[in-house]
Amino acid sequence: MDTTIKIDSEARDRLAALARARGTSMRALIEEFAATSLTPQQLQERAERTRAFLETEFGHRLSDDETNTLRTKMREAQAAHGKSVGTDVAA
Repeated sequence: MDTTIKIDSEARDRLAALARARGTSMRALIEEFAATSLTPQQLQERAERTRAFLETEFGHRLSDDETNTLRTKMREAQAAHGKSVGTDVAA
């Protein structure tokens, strides 16, 4: 079943540029995003598995402060990567 998604022209143009850069269609790009993006529940499950792994393998239980620090660092790294990717696509 096909679906029409209404977005503004700026988002459409960005998706088109990303698809071109990857040598794919906008449809394939969006399908890939949907297939590979994690839901909040999946993210929580992954975090719990990671905590359990660290405790089992290394004997270390992450505190809430450590978890928040790591989460902040990951978001900063993702934002920095997103800016560099966005710059490359626009060039």
